[in-house]
This record gives sequence, C-alpha cells and structure tokens, in this order.
Amino acid sequence: QVQLVESGGGLVQPGGSLRLSCVVTGSIFRIYTMAWYRQAPGKQRELVATITRGGSPNYAGSVKGRFTISRDNAKNTVSLQMNSLKPEDTAVYYCNARADAIRDYWGQGTQVTVSA
Repeated sequence: QVQLVESGGGLVQPGGSLRLSCVVTGSIFRIYTMAWYRQAPGKQRELVATITRGGSPNYAGSVKGRFTISRDNAKNTVSLQMNSLKPEDTAVYYCNARADAIRDYWGQGTQVTVSA
C-alpha cells in the first residue's frame, strides 16, 4: 500500500519561510513524478511545483523564485522550501506521486498559514 505523509506546515509571518516534506512508503519512489499542490478555502486545488524522476523542477508562476522543490530518492522524500511567504500562500498543501493514470497517489495535506 502506497502512503504519502506530509509534514512541516504551520503558522508563519509574511516574509518568513517554511519547509514541507513528504515521505513515500510502500513503493519504488524513483518511478514517480512528484508534485506539490495547494488548496485555499473556497478555491480549486492548484499545482504549485513538480519534479520529474530525473530531478527537473517546474513551478507555478506565482511561486517561481520563492519556492524550491527537491527530491531525495535515497530517502523516498520530496521537499518544498518556501521563502518570502505571502498571505496568499495560505492553503492546505498536498503531496502527489504519479507514475501513470493508475499509480497516482495523494497525501493527507498539511496546513500552511501566513499571517501577521
């Protein structure tokens, strides 16, 4: 059974930083494209960043230059370093692992709140 467990969310002031982590268990981590999504209250879930099996990152325009996605295949972990946080970054952040249409898994989400 594949499981994704996120950690690292919390409350931070505008301009601050947080680091989210997601550990994948029950499968071969390196086969997955990994991604972080977020969903703010009343809004649709949106893609924040992805990282391919080969380690190539891609970012939503709203976070480019502030967020960094990385993966450690030895530790089955994907991370999201978030700097210069803004109130509009407030959301539940979800980790996603996708190998194909069948092998597509989600974590339970972790809350990030940016507020003074």
